[in-house]
Amino acid sequence: MGLGIAFRQMMLHQRGGLFGWLPVGMATGIALYFGVRFEPSLAVFVGVVVAGLTLICAARVLDESLSPIPVFFTMVALGFALAGWRAHSVAGPVIDWRYYGPIEGRIVGMDRSGSDAVRLTLDRVKLDRVAPQDTPRRVRISLHGDPDLGVAPVPGLRIMTTGHLSPPGGPVEPGGFDFQRHAWFAQLGAVGYVRVPILAIAAAEFDMAQMIFRIRMAASARVRDVLPGDIGGFAAAVTTGDRSGISQAGLEALRASNTAHLLAISGLHMGLLSGFVFGLLRLCFALIPAVALRWPARKLAAGGALVAASVYLTLSGGNVATERAFVMVAVALCAVMIDRRALSLRAVAMAAMIVLALRPEALMGPGFQMSFAATTALVAVFGWMRDVPRGPKWAQPLIGLIVSSSVAGLATAPIGAAHFNAVAHYGLLANLFSVPLMGVLVIPAAVLALLLSPFGLEAVGLWLMGGGLAWILWVAETVSGLDGARGYVPGPNPWVLPMMALGALFVILWRGKMRFAGVAVIGGALALWQTGDRPAILIADTGALVGVMTAQGRALSKEKGAGFVARNWLENDGDGVDQALAAGRWQSGDAEWLDGRVVHLSGKRALAGFSGCTPGQIVVANGKIARDALTIDCLLLDATTLRKTGAVAVIGEGADARLVTSRDITGDRMWSGWGKHSNPALTLDAKARRLAQKTK
Repeated sequence: MGLGIAFRQMMLHQRGGLFGWLPVGMATGIALYFGVRFEPSLAVFVGVVVAGLTLICAARVLDESLSPIPVFFTMVALGFALAGWRAHSVAGPVIDWRYYGPIEGRIVGMDRSGSDAVRLTLDRVKLDRVAPQDTPRRVRISLHGDPDLGVAPVPGLRIMTTGHLSPPGGPVEPGGFDFQRHAWFAQLGAVGYVRVPILAIAAAEFDMAQMIFRIRMAASARVRDVLPGDIGGFAAAVTTGDRSGISQAGLEALRASNTAHLLAISGLHMGLLSGFVFGLLRLCFALIPAVALRWPARKLAAGGALVAASVYLTLSGGNVATERAFVMVAVALCAVMIDRRALSLRAVAMAAMIVLALRPEALMGPGFQMSFAATTALVAVFGWMRDVPRGPKWAQPLIGLIVSSSVAGLATAPIGAAHFNAVAHYGLLANLFSVPLMGVLVIPAAVLALLLSPFGLEAVGLWLMGGGLAWILWVAETVSGLDGARGYVPGPNPWVLPMMALGALFVILWRGKMRFAGVAVIGGALALWQTGDRPAILIADTGALVGVMTAQGRALSKEKGAGFVARNWLENDGDGVDQALAAGRWQSGDAEWLDGRVVHLSGKRALAGFSGCTPGQIVVANGKIARDALTIDCLLLDATTLRKTGAVAVIGEGADARLVTSRDITGDRMWSGWGKHSNPALTLDAKARRLAQKTK
């Protein structure tokens, strides 16, 4: 049998199972758009669209065995075009300087920063001496002053204050999380902080979105009035999406026990809510003979559950995670209404395509990746188990809980470890004791509170809800306090997660024995993860911090300052120590690079006292240094240079050392902010080569 005939037969064998590959093609196109190092021109997009139309026409004339191939590449073209359209549709001004002065705007978002400060998002922004066409659509400010001295933030309130703003920062290291891209799609043109009170300058301005926002905040405040402390903050988070009421200690316990996902209004909450409403409505309809005998009660219950899910989406703020969960639930409920199987890989694929079409940028975030990894794995495993005996009926709920928690945990663990560099060793135990209570008590109690709220009796439902959440918090605190509860892993190579995803999808979607080739791909990805090396030197994009790898771990040049950068570097190294301990390693000077080869100048006094360098040194400064203070064999990375390159990494040592900048990885994109700066890459490469020669 020829290879061509064998290939055609193999493709024919896949009939009926290829629909699941459509979102894979779409995601591939989106990843290609975000992966290129240049901003595609209009001609490129036109070419992609024409290629997609040509491919879909080709699919119509090819035989059944070959037509799926051009269809897949059509989806690739569609994903690329959608990502580009989305990126241009949200384009807005981004400041490219440090601003200090009056800030005026309307409050459209409230949350808390990583330092536990209240954080406000403003639209309809006005900045002093900044033209309207150059003013960002939205800015985000953290309130570091005394909150009792100013007006209390209220949704829709127009405020004025004085503060610092700067452009969204780039990756803290080459290849790291790109906050500039995240801010671009959130339409944040500046971020900053204030240390003075905020003042109200106009009454709250409301449109429909602001009215819903105000209702959410009022509901959150009512929940926290009834339930104290972290319990109230937890309850507000799962009902309204407002996480500002839970403390950092509570968040840390949830993260260390792998139960932090219970805070986010995601597929679990949306599924539990719609499932509870669906079951409740079916029971009510069954008790009414006229309805049960004459009307399609199951479809009516699905419609009612869809309405309940829509209300939940609206009241929770409609963030990306909640929208994604709603789409998945809506697809399942609509399948019930048209007599299709609700939980199938086809339904998951349809939900993925809808989410990617609405928000292509979601593909790059851990939320999308973890949600669809867990859902796909659960649907596939329970589909395989459909014809497998599950033991006695009394044990089936427990078996189902153990299987679902294990499968979801295994599917999301690599993604969580890659993005957050931490593994909760007792996460399965914590989830087994927490997740069932969400479905049995917390979500039903939340529905009860909503139903009783028109009568002023919502406290009854909230009290029941608080009991369940108190148990979950106790489990999180107990599990997180166990020895070795959290482990740390280094960040993987950029190809690791795509390889693992492709291997897993091949195992799930492909038909025939060849599917097990996906296991080998997953094994190769894990091996690649283990062989990856972290940079020998990391330099912050402001020059405020330098980190050098030593035998004990990364040594940091400062024990205070640039805390966010320091924390991310250490987490990406898989190192659980704090910045102060890492700074102690710098003092020991036991790394090759620390032996006089790296000089960090921080502060005006250090810059003023700098008299020159020796051949082969790397000089890092958080200010500007005159070039005549250097020999030709020095590599100077001062604030002026780093503004053009972003964060810098030196990978390898000795003759193999090479220098990589954030700009080398991200390229010149709309959101990167490099447009006004010349590209210094060739100069840096030349100096890095000379530096390598000096360190042989």
